[in-house]
Amino acid sequence: MASADVVTFTDDNFQSEVLGSTEPVLVDFWAAWCGPCRAIAPLVDQIAVEHKGRLKVGKLDVDTHQNVPQKYGVMSIPTLLLFKNGQVADQIVGAVPKAKLDAMVKRAL
Repeated sequence: MASADVVTFTDDNFQSEVLGSTEPVLVDFWAAWCGPCRAIAPLVDQIAVEHKGRLKVGKLDVDTHQNVPQKYGVMSIPTLLLFKNGQVADQIVGAVPKAKLDAMVKRAL
């Protein structure tokens, strides 16, 4: 589902891949059955390609990995959390236009 530039995050690698990252990280909380998640997926892929080397982009399947979404209060999907220095810097809930994603990323870079 994701491009080669999009990392797969799990409960096990979240600490090292996201919280321990030296660059900002965009995390897409999603599930395979979620229509809006599928709708926004190509936009997340585009963000990953456009900001390669400056922003880490990844997806976390909430059906397979439930500890991280619970910790961050993810109640609806898609939820996109932008982490900077191990902290949530911004968030978007729901499928949104790419311009809104671009604006969120721009604020973090």
